[in-house]
Amino acid sequence: MLRTPRPREPRAPGGVKGSALHSLLMLYLIRYGELSLKSERVRRRWEEVLLRQLRSLPGVERAWRERGRLWVEGEGLEEGLRRVFGVVSFSPCERCSLEELEERVVDFCRRKGFDRGGTFAVRVRRTGSHPFTSPQKAAELGSLLLQTFPGLRVDLDRPERELFVEIRGRDCYLFSEVIKGAGGIPLGVEGRVVSLFSGGIDSPVASWLMMKRGCETVLLHLDVSPFQSAEARRRAERVAGILSRYHPGLELVVREHGGFLRRVREFLEEKGEERYTCLLCKRQMYREGERLAEERGAQALVTGESLGQVASQTLANLRVLDQACSLPVLRPLVGLDKVEIERLAREIGTWEESSKEVGRCGAAPPRPSTAARLERILELEEELGLKE
Repeated sequence: MLRTPRPREPRAPGGVKGSALHSLLMLYLIRYGELSLKSERVRRRWEEVLLRQLRSLPGVERAWRERGRLWVEGEGLEEGLRRVFGVVSFSPCERCSLEELEERVVDFCRRKGFDRGGTFAVRVRRTGSHPFTSPQKAAELGSLLLQTFPGLRVDLDRPERELFVEIRGRDCYLFSEVIKGAGGIPLGVEGRVVSLFSGGIDSPVASWLMMKRGCETVLLHLDVSPFQSAEARRRAERVAGILSRYHPGLELVVREHGGFLRRVREFLEEKGEERYTCLLCKRQMYREGERLAEERGAQALVTGESLGQVASQTLANLRVLDQACSLPVLRPLVGLDKVEIERLAREIGTWEESSKEVGRCGAAPPRPSTAARLERILELEEELGLKE
């Protein structure tokens, strides 16, 4: 690939000059979305966070900011770039000077298959002072391609091929594809959360959505053995590994919860109140999440609950659950149905592992309460010896 602009040429390992090294590397134009809407101070700070994350990708030689754009140079970066939060889209591109543009456009388009004919469009964006407008330059380059490749036809609405040209001062960048990124905002800019994490379909998607909103995330898996197979814990570990592709250094904390659940079930059976088993269990999970949040300096609890999906997720029962935790409880799936959640799970890559059957929790009652009274729950917890 073409060598990218650089103030000076560093020496590469083994004494190879920077120009030789950079000729082997791919240049990527990185686009972000919401960052551009922030104040100058916030935007600069978030750009630096995003640049640090880009630089940490395997294969990255360097990443830098230049006149409102982010650039990355390296080898084998596309899969990694797809998973960096804050990257809305990116394009592998080639650089040339403005004086070389027409010659390089023809060569670039030939390599991209424009010579095979079909419909095409040229999209030009320019910054800096120039004696031409973007539409004028697009028309000039389009005419050149029509003359060079007679089988081409212009279609600005639904072309089979597109040529994109960014003109920045005297430098031009050519690319033919725009690859979708993870979107959102850079990981960590909104602080830290603890996510209750079963490893099933919902909790990984909820965790991923909070990561996308800039939250460094700590996963908490509460092991309810012997009421559920040990495969549930192993599934959680595998799914956490998938999410770590988006969140380097992602932490999964596993804590025992089966002993508490046994105690609760036995107590409620004696009372004839088994219908409250799931609510008392989940309220204790919230407390465990809050304790971990205090340990890790997290500011909120995240759950995979969706309104009305199961008995414990009715509006009345969510109010009962919230009372057990003093932290904000974030539910990014609250307005989604199961089909929408499953679609997201497939998109982020957790579906295959999350959908593996690990068995229903053996402590769940046949007829759980759908509208518990908070006063009754507090009475039962007081008898059980639980302290807020």
